[in-house]
Amino acid sequence: MRRAEGAVLRADDLIAGYLPGVNILNGADLYCQDGELVGIIGPNGAGKSTLLKALFGLVKVHTGSVQLRGEDVTNQRADELVAKGIGFVPQTNNVFPSLTIAENLQMGCYQAPKQLSTRLDFVHSIFPALHDRRNQRAGSLSGGERQMVAMGRALMMDPSVLLLDEPSAGLSPAMQDEVFVQTRAINKAGVSVVMVEQNAARCLQICDRAYVLDQGRNAYTGTGRALAGDPKVIELYLGTLAKNQ
Repeated sequence: MRRAEGAVLRADDLIAGYLPGVNILNGADLYCQDGELVGIIGPNGAGKSTLLKALFGLVKVHTGSVQLRGEDVTNQRADELVAKGIGFVPQTNNVFPSLTIAENLQMGCYQAPKQLSTRLDFVHSIFPALHDRRNQRAGSLSGGERQMVAMGRALMMDPSVLLLDEPSAGLSPAMQDEVFVQTRAINKAGVSVVMVEQNAARCLQICDRAYVLDQGRNAYTGTGRALAGDPKVIELYLGTLAKNQ
C-alpha cells in the first residue's frame, strides 16, 4: 500500500465484527488521501457498512489498525473521532425528526459552538435549501431532504474526512442524482469522502478510486473509471448489483 503513505485515513488488515469470534471483515484494507472521493461497493453482506463503522469506532476491530493522519485511532469512541476530524452519516435514523433543520445543524456543532456561524455558512453554500427551510421540522421532510440535513450536520464539525453509508438508498432516481452531485460538491470544497454505495455504477462514475469488497476482503481496487470498465468486475459484481437496485 505504498500510496497509502501520508493518507488522511488508512485501515490496514482489519478483522472486525459485532460479536467476539464472529468476523464480518477478514483483512480489509483502505486508504483515502487528502481531497479524494473513495467508493466502497460490493454484494450484499460483503462487509461494506461494517468497514465504515469500524473506521468510526462503532464496530470492534479485533486485529488491524485505523490511522487518521498517522495517529492510531483504532477502536476510539465515535465522539473522540468527531473531535479529531471524522464525520459519519449513517444510512438510517440520521436526523432528529422533532427538531427543525436549524436545530439539527446546531446539534452537529455542539463540540465547537464558537464555529457555529462559520460552519452554517459553509453548509448553506452546499445545501442552500437548508437555509431557506431552516424552521421546518426534519420529521416532515422527504427521504432525500433528510439526507441533506444529515450530511449537513456531519459537516458542521469541519471534518477532514466524511464517511457516508449508502446515501442514495431508498431515494427516487432524481433525488439519488442530487445526492451524488452534492457529494461531489462536498469533496470539491476540500473534504475527503469515503462512501459506501449500493448504486455501484453511479458511485464508480464520481469517485476517484474504489474498493470492491467480497466476504470482508478486498476483491478489486482501482480508479472508478478502471473498475467500471473491468470485464471481471462487470461480470462478477456490476451486473448483479444492478439487478438489486
